[in-house]
Amino acid sequence: MSDQIKFIVDNLNKEPFRKNYNLITFDSLEPMQLLQVLNDVLAEIDPKQVVDIREEMPEQTAKRMLSLLGILKYKPPGNAADMSTFRQGLVIGSKPVIYPVLHWLLQRTNELKKRAYLARFLIKLEVPSEFLQDETVADTNKQYEDLMEAFKTLHKECEQLKISGFSTAEIRRDISAMEEEKDQLIKRVERLKKRVETVQNHQRMLKIARQLRVEKEREEFLAQQKQEQKNQLFHAVQRLQRIQNQLKSMRHAAADATPESLMKRLEEEIKFNSYMVTEKFPKELENKKKELHFLQKVGSEPAMGHSDLLELESKINEINTQINQLIEKKMMRNEPIEGKLSLYRQQASIISRKKEAKAEELQEAKEKLANLEREVSVKTSQTREYDGTEVLKGDEFKRYVSKLRSKSTVFKKKHQIIAEFKAEFGLLQRTEELLKQRHENIQHQLQTIEEKRGISGYSYTQEELERVSALKSEVDEMKGRTLDDMSEMVKKLNSLVSEKKSALAPIIKELRQLRQKCQELTQECDEKKSQYDSCAAGLESNRSKLEQEVRGLREECLQEESRYHYINCMIKNLEVQLRRATDEMKAYVSSDQQEKRKAIREQYTKNIAEQENLGKKLREKQKAVRESHGPNMKQAKMWHDFEQLMECKKQCFLKQQTQTSIGQVIQEGGEDRLIL
Repeated sequence: MSDQIKFIVDNLNKEPFRKNYNLITFDSLEPMQLLQVLNDVLAEIDPKQVVDIREEMPEQTAKRMLSLLGILKYKPPGNAADMSTFRQGLVIGSKPVIYPVLHWLLQRTNELKKRAYLARFLIKLEVPSEFLQDETVADTNKQYEDLMEAFKTLHKECEQLKISGFSTAEIRRDISAMEEEKDQLIKRVERLKKRVETVQNHQRMLKIARQLRVEKEREEFLAQQKQEQKNQLFHAVQRLQRIQNQLKSMRHAAADATPESLMKRLEEEIKFNSYMVTEKFPKELENKKKELHFLQKVGSEPAMGHSDLLELESKINEINTQINQLIEKKMMRNEPIEGKLSLYRQQASIISRKKEAKAEELQEAKEKLANLEREVSVKTSQTREYDGTEVLKGDEFKRYVSKLRSKSTVFKKKHQIIAEFKAEFGLLQRTEELLKQRHENIQHQLQTIEEKRGISGYSYTQEELERVSALKSEVDEMKGRTLDDMSEMVKKLNSLVSEKKSALAPIIKELRQLRQKCQELTQECDEKKSQYDSCAAGLESNRSKLEQEVRGLREECLQEESRYHYINCMIKNLEVQLRRATDEMKAYVSSDQQEKRKAIREQYTKNIAEQENLGKKLREKQKAVRESHGPNMKQAKMWHDFEQLMECKKQCFLKQQTQTSIGQVIQEGGEDRLIL
């Protein structure tokens, strides 16, 4: 496990992660931080996984990671029955689950990147057979499969081209074509210069145009540099915020970073979650179901009149009186055991209500914290938007995109040419290194063979002979030396070779003895090493067993201690409840009226009487409202009809005025006049 953690830390400290961890800091990471590290590694493999897990639900995070690990063909250690344990450990960020996954991912990052890239295009969508009966769906599915096969062939060709590389002949042809284009451009520039020379002040205009072009290029360069600096600043701010959050969380965790405090915190979280799942949520669900059933029942019943309501109220009052009589009979029996149990039940109900209230407050506080974190992220993004960056719109954005595409195509071509040159240079350099290495190996082998044969330095002597023979041939060509000089030189060289052989003979004998001794020592060393390895393996297995036993005993001790403290707390709570119950019984049984008033029963009876009086007043008010409801509605309807009548009269009056003023015929003095 230590070697595994060391390998993970070393790879996380390298590019592109640069986490700056050591073994202690990495082992002390919290589950949420460990899941974020795993998510960062998965995001390096598949860029779609770039997510802040604090803004994502744990179930969604686990589902997303499990789907990607399934695509990458990761097999968890163990059998199929351990898959539920693996999923649960991935949700809670368990170290025994996360560490093997990180080790497996970091071992084969490049291979997994390629697999994740291919999975985006080669994972086939399963279409049900019912939908394939439609011709349009069947044709679309066939096109989809054809495109997938075409992608496979193109990818294979691309990989072969990457492996093979381009030939130098193609590069030379491209260079010659570019030179021809350069000559054509030079001729075109000369023709344009001849045309421009006829214009007045052409030199000044050319100078101004040149300056304008230079300034535009400088402006583009400065704008690009500004944008890069803004991007760098944005990334630096994000990184600073992330580091500050990590520092804050680490400081908060380091404030009480003892094992007891961590265990206590985990126990509290487990208790809260178990309470929410086993008690609160089922009760709320049951209450909602009951409320829904009651509402459905009320909705299915016919409308109730005033007499029905009065009848229901009378039934409710009768049942309440019966309940009160039963309670009084029970209290008159004055059974101490039942009284104590009722008090305990009351205390238990009060505690359960308080517990539910605190759980709701905690849930609301968590939701409020999540909302505030989202608001903070939104505000930070808004402040980044208000930092003065210019947003391109409309035609400017289109021109920018077209210009960027043209530059990107030119860049890709140039980059491809440079890559080809680099590949060719790398091949030549590698060939040169291989040849040099091969030459050195041959020389070394030759020297070893000479030492074995007892003629060390023979190759060197041979080279000297060749060099001397070359010199001799040159001297013969230059000065015309005779054959006698050559024979004397050969004799001298032979005498030197014989002297070297005689001098090396005793050294070769000693070397043979030393080699035999070295073989014996190496054999003895191998035997000792095998004995040491077997002994070390046995000790290591014993040590691991002892560590497991110690770990189990420590866990058992911690469980017993926590159980002891829990029982003590329960005993103290029960003592307090018992004391309060005895005080209540004393106050209730006491003959002093002032003490009885302090009793909880008296207070509740007083509150019940007040609520009953208030209910009577409200019912009387409701009765008065119901009695006056019919006349009031009738009066409101009459006013509405009156308003409509007056509006109709107004419209008729206006219409009559318009008709009399336009096209009216008036008879006066036996004459008809038309007024327009």
